[in-house]
Amino acid sequence: MGCCLGAVLLAGAPRLALVLWWFFDPARVESTFSWTVALGSWTVPAWLWAVLGFVFFPWVAVALVFTSPGGIVGFDWAIIVIALLFDLGAFGSGREAQRRRT
Repeated sequence: MGCCLGAVLLAGAPRLALVLWWFFDPARVESTFSWTVALGSWTVPAWLWAVLGFVFFPWVAVALVFTSPGGIVGFDWAIIVIALLFDLGAFGSGREAQRRRT
């Protein structure tokens, strides 16, 4: 994917950017969400993490795909925290807009 096109998509539509990234480089996206977590006797499947990230935390999902191939170390954590703040800010601004309408 072209660098400029990727930057434009990422700036305004993280879900669309994630879908296109998955389309153009599926191995990278699949390797990012390939781990499973065992919660007692129940194991959370790997695909569920990708779906949850896509629906609830799209900026974090994009940041994880961006940073995870070499392992998440150092400054990568800052990128993920900033993405989390973007996602939480989107939730907060939506709640604030709803409160103002009522």
